[in-house]
Amino acid sequence: MGRRVESAQPQLRRQLGVFDAVVVGLGSMIGAGIFAALAPAAAAAGSGLLLGLALAAVVAYCNATSSARLAARYPQSGGTYVYGRERLGAFWGYLAGWGFVVGKTASCAAMALTVGGYVWPGQAHAVAVAAVVALTAVNYAGVQKSAWLTRVIVAMVLAVLAAVVAAALTSGGADAVRLDIGADATAHGVLQAAGLLFFAFAGYARIATLGEEVRDPARTIPRAVPVALGTTLVVYALVAVAVLLVLGSERLAGAAAPLDEAVRAAGADWLTPVVRAGAAVAALGSLLALILGVSRTTLAMARDRHLPHALAAVHPRFQVPYRAELAVGAVVAVVAATADVRGAIGFSSFGVLTYYAVANASAWTLTRAEGRPPRLVPVVGLAGCLVLAFALPASAVVSGAAVLAAGAAAYAVRRGVSS
Repeated sequence: MGRRVESAQPQLRRQLGVFDAVVVGLGSMIGAGIFAALAPAAAAAGSGLLLGLALAAVVAYCNATSSARLAARYPQSGGTYVYGRERLGAFWGYLAGWGFVVGKTASCAAMALTVGGYVWPGQAHAVAVAAVVALTAVNYAGVQKSAWLTRVIVAMVLAVLAAVVAAALTSGGADAVRLDIGADATAHGVLQAAGLLFFAFAGYARIATLGEEVRDPARTIPRAVPVALGTTLVVYALVAVAVLLVLGSERLAGAAAPLDEAVRAAGADWLTPVVRAGAAVAALGSLLALILGVSRTTLAMARDRHLPHALAAVHPRFQVPYRAELAVGAVVAVVAATADVRGAIGFSSFGVLTYYAVANASAWTLTRAEGRPPRLVPVVGLAGCLVLAFALPASAVVSGAAVLAAGAAAYAVRRGVSS
């Protein structure tokens, strides 16, 4: 099923247990997405927002289950890049890795700019670059320090979200009628909302991309992934219901800062600075975990020379892929300093849904002895990924497909030159 990574390659240190792995997954998911993705999703689905959330959750569950089974089988850095290569062939692994690196690099820039927008709106680009530099330095110092910082960030963000939910549910302005599904909810709108909300869920595989740094991966990863995803689903559902109760789908769709708007509508204006700070911290948490995950996939692709082999170096002291981390940090800093990435959610979702489509196809090939999931899981996951990807806004579909095609062309040229 393809070649394995040579044992002569320098390996990363296994130092993360179940709790740290769950925290890394939570830090990747419970981030700025919940502060930003609800509004565009409500604009697409209208009163069908919760249906879109449920659909995104089903696809995320299938993806997470397939990824966990594969990660236990192949506990190496790189995630679906490795799974696709081993189960489907070199091209599919490459395509998954390419979609992940490009899509998640755009997500990194979006998260950095979210930090800037909340901390200092007038200097959002400068703050974004500073955030990228600082968190790249944290990752450079070692994954254990990254996991510790992520733990602190997750705790802070959960506290803020709990305050928002409590304020909304206890508000006199909350009205259960706003949860009713009306005629404005169309099938295409719900699908598009699910694709956009997927941006806020797509972090559970960060645990799988750290497969080479997790202790006892065959047990740790299958345990950590569903715990992280399940916790996130509960949090997102509570937040979405609370916000809809006080705003309704129409007002939510037009909100620039949905959770800020929700606490104001609930009569808890004093929470506004807390929510703004929480959004900034959440974006920092997402950015930290994103840089961590993208650098590991870059490491895996560099080991196979799909990216410059120099990026495969592992630091002799910190035991991290330091060149890959520095390269990713530099690219993200440039994008964050020069580009308007407000449309990055759709673009990122297209690339990441492609990545998980390959993961589900790879999981389908597992045998019972290899720990394959129930057959329905990869089938629903694969179909769901493809449907949600092409239900995204046209600009995201066109740009995402163009980037994937460019990556495929580069692969073909490289194979032609080397043959």
